[in-house]
Amino acid sequence: MKQYLDISPEVAAALANNQPVVALESTIISHGMPWPQNAETAKKVEQIIRDNGAVPATIAILDGRLKAGLSHDEIDTLGQAGLSVIKCSRRDLPFVVATKQHGATTVAATMIVAAMAGINVFATGGIGGVHRGAQTSFDISADLQELAKTNVAVVCAGAKSILDLGLTREYLETQGVPVLGYNTDKLPAFYTRESDYTVDYNLTNATQIADFLKAKWDMKLAGGVVVTNPIPHEFAMDKNAIDKAVEQALAESVEQNIGGKESTPFLLARVAELTGGNSLASNIELVFNNAKLAAKIASDLVKD
Repeated sequence: MKQYLDISPEVAAALANNQPVVALESTIISHGMPWPQNAETAKKVEQIIRDNGAVPATIAILDGRLKAGLSHDEIDTLGQAGLSVIKCSRRDLPFVVATKQHGATTVAATMIVAAMAGINVFATGGIGGVHRGAQTSFDISADLQELAKTNVAVVCAGAKSILDLGLTREYLETQGVPVLGYNTDKLPAFYTRESDYTVDYNLTNATQIADFLKAKWDMKLAGGVVVTNPIPHEFAMDKNAIDKAVEQALAESVEQNIGGKESTPFLLARVAELTGGNSLASNIELVFNNAKLAAKIASDLVKD
């Protein structure tokens, strides 16, 4: 498996020396925002991880090579290519590798490559989940099944608010995936700090979260953990405004027959337009916030 994987020298050295490493996804670079803001944001997230004592490992596929850790030039390559880069989940990895193309990794694909490299903490914006209307469409993100079987903790601001949070919560429970809240009893809803749903356990510091992860994996309880970290108060958005924008975006996606892997980028971009760009600004800030917490968890996890 590792014959397809390139680990950057910095990340390889950190892993060899039991230093903390945090994985980052790359769809936020190619599909999350325009050039050059996408590359600038990705580099800033990496710097935040460094500032908090860990080594960043942005995950992507370049010319068919799985990458754990990108150079600034490689981040620029993905950022400039933008939407032409293939958005990769588990099912897409063999095709992109075999055809030697570029690929940007979703939560599921990032978890897979991170686990191959030996990285077990990952910071992102929000996880995928059960889409609204899934009772008939069966549109459920592959992120959820990946969380059930791959030993990577995903630090996020909850599930994306475009999803059916109740069904997402039920699916994770069925799959045995723990949902932790960082100083919260309520499941964060991406742009907002709370939803109508609860987390499994409210843990108040990074050390407690690291101890939870260690106990889980030491007991050979396979699978990931969702660590939910509410968006900071000052960047949280009005729930009514977000709900209204999401409802409009969802209606437009149905009208335009947009589904599958195209639905999430469309919905997030449309919500950003409908909120005058406020949701994109919030999205960036919550990623920064998750990177800080992930670095602290990774640092505590490597301590004896």
